Amino acid sequence: MKTELKYIELKSGFSHDGPAWIGLVSFSKSGKTLYFDGKAFQRIGSDRINGNYYEIQSGDEYWISRVKKNQSDRHVYGNRKTFVEKRALSDYLKIINQEKLNSKKYEIVEVDEVVPITIIHEMENQVDKFGKQNEVDVDRRLLKPSEFTDAELEFFINYFDENAKNGRFLKGRKFSRLKRDELINEQEMRKEKEADL
Repeated sequence: MKTELKYIELKSGFSHDGPAWIGLVSFSKSGKTLYFDGKAFQRIGSDRINGNYYEIQSGDEYWISRVKKNQSDRHVYGNRKTFVEKRALSDYLKIINQEKLNSKKYEIVEVDEVVPITIIHEMENQVDKFGKQNEVDVDRRLLKPSEFTDAELEFFINYFDENAKNGRFLKGRKFSRLKRDELINEQEMRKEKEADL
């Protein structure tokens, strides 16, 4: 599995000072999904709040980018230390042309190296209450409500409702509530149209 050194910062629930890592990110075969620290990420479309990727299980937004040689990955107003994955340390030191890290700015950590491929497969292949397999593409989750099929509407209403209740951070829960409510409105409009026919 292809890996690449990246800067990863949690945006949901934080402004410019969320927890951040420099670590080895791996990619799915299609390149659409990134894996880091036991989490799976996919790119956000135009509905983003602060990040450019979302974490599939929680819906939290993250900023994921290439590592900068001048060590200016974190926003100028961010004051937290950046975690550097232990197995990526030597690669990162080469990139920034340093022999060691500034301990005031960085902390070396271990991360979960498990690649959660099964999470995505489970989400894509959930079985509904009638025993039928859902054929829902999770990449479609950020489409406009009018672009969903009826089955997708039902699936993502439940999906965003779960994240609205159990998301780890306030902004992620808020985003999920907004998406859920948009989809519920679309579902109700469709039902009203059917009743008028």
